[in-house]
Amino acid sequence: MRWRKFNGESIAQPIQDAVRETIQQEVENGVKLKVCIGTDSQVKGDITEFATVIVFLREHAGGFMYIHNEKVRQHYHIKERMLLEVAKSIEVAYALCDTFIEFGVDLEVHADINTNPQFKSNDALREAMGYILGMGFAFKAKPEAFASSCCADKMVN
Repeated sequence: MRWRKFNGESIAQPIQDAVRETIQQEVENGVKLKVCIGTDSQVKGDITEFATVIVFLREHAGGFMYIHNEKVRQHYHIKERMLLEVAKSIEVAYALCDTFIEFGVDLEVHADINTNPQFKSNDALREAMGYILGMGFAFKAKPEAFASSCCADKMVN
């Protein structure tokens, strides 16, 4: 997986190492962090592009994020695509959770799924919530799921 910073700078090392170093540096600087992970996708013709973000929130001091984009030549039903977004977020959260636990960093997994039943994405809400909570992660859906619905949304080309 290739990750980059918001400024476009590539992250050369494995994401686990980069996140560990980042958290260590922030903690040494006396910063309390919270991390939110989310994924969004966009369909253009027969291409589906996913953007997954790791958003680092500094208590009372802004934040920053790491981004991973992936394009696949496949069309998904909306519910399938929503659950795939959640799966991508969980995959990243699971790979990083030991580091978050070690440093006492709170983690939330954000799903770009509407809590309003009038929206098509709502079909996937129960499964997504069960999947995320079942993995032991805190869950947020729209409108509180800013990592997926705002941050990742802006990173999908």
